Amino acid sequence: MTCLVVHGATGRLGSLIVRAAKAAPELEVREAGRDTDLSKTLPGCDVAVDVSQPAGTARVVAAALDTNTPVVIGTTGHSAAELAAIREAAQKLPILVAPNFSVGVNLLFWLTHRAVASLGKEFRAEILELHHELKKDAPSGTAQKLGEIVARARGQTYAEVVRHGRHGSRGERRPEELGMHAIRGGDITGEHTVYLIGPGERLELTHRAGGREIFARGALRAARWLAGRPAGWYEMADALDLPR
Repeated sequence: MTCLVVHGATGRLGSLIVRAAKAAPELEVREAGRDTDLSKTLPGCDVAVDVSQPAGTARVVAAALDTNTPVVIGTTGHSAAELAAIREAAQKLPILVAPNFSVGVNLLFWLTHRAVASLGKEFRAEILELHHELKKDAPSGTAQKLGEIVARARGQTYAEVVRHGRHGSRGERRPEELGMHAIRGGDITGEHTVYLIGPGERLELTHRAGGREIFARGALRAARWLAGRPAGWYEMADALDLPR
């Protein structure tokens, strides 16, 4: 029996993870939220999954350091300082950070790296993401991860090349530029497309999520994999045995 703490258990994704975990006979589930005393909830459990807000992630990581509990983080929108704190904690704890738990999206990450590296800088890169109107951060964590992959494959840094949308007379597009575009509306679960545009041809790599259940299944897969691992910073690619 594996004991799993779900932090953010009443949220859209958290409630689905709880439901999926309760349907798995080998899992014991503890639900946690903003008002939960984590010092009492984490002890004795094998792994925690955080799908709350950045401030909630900080609470979970701090408590997990005291109880030596592995943490899967699916929350996005962290600041640079918050991510640095998570990386520091990963020196003492196994922490898996996943902007997207979907198996298909993580394969998209790998395919994007391979495509960009193969096509070279002659192909211009643009990323478009669509989500429901209640999503708070933009671009999505998944879109930002895709942008980081594109930049890294070209020997660049994301911050140097990203341009968020376009407006007015800004002159010609710079060859190294990475366009990032976000659309919000309705109940779209999530859609991400990487456009690689070259002379006379265009490659589009797209993932469309048909429902949030895919993220719940992926979160449980990550949690099962992380339990018992040594301290370190892990990503979903590690749980799926994909190169990164």
